[in-house]
Amino acid sequence: MEHLSKSTFIEKIFDYEKNKDWKFEGNKPAIIDFYADWCGPCKMVAPILEELSKEYDGKVDIFKVNTENEQELAGAFGISSIPSILFIPQEGEPQMAAGALPKDAFKNAIKDILKVQ
Repeated sequence: MEHLSKSTFIEKIFDYEKNKDWKFEGNKPAIIDFYADWCGPCKMVAPILEELSKEYDGKVDIFKVNTENEQELAGAFGISSIPSILFIPQEGEPQMAAGALPKDAFKNAIKDILKVQ
């Protein structure tokens, strides 16, 4: 599971400085966890994402963005509450979910939004 900075985000996910409209740079569906170290619910999500990154290894990329360190990135996506989870399908628009999701909800979103079994 990789932590993204602004520069790696622009390279691997979306160059929001160059493109106004969404254009995904990745080669497989992705999940991005916008979190902060002081956030209690974020700590509940972290181990779930660890498990999912193993279960969906090679099928889904899972990234984390520390909103404290990457305030511009959080601002670019209008993140107002954390955790906020961005589900990015290979084709089509990404979808944001707010709050700590249980594992079942992640798996449903991976199936329904990311179209990954």
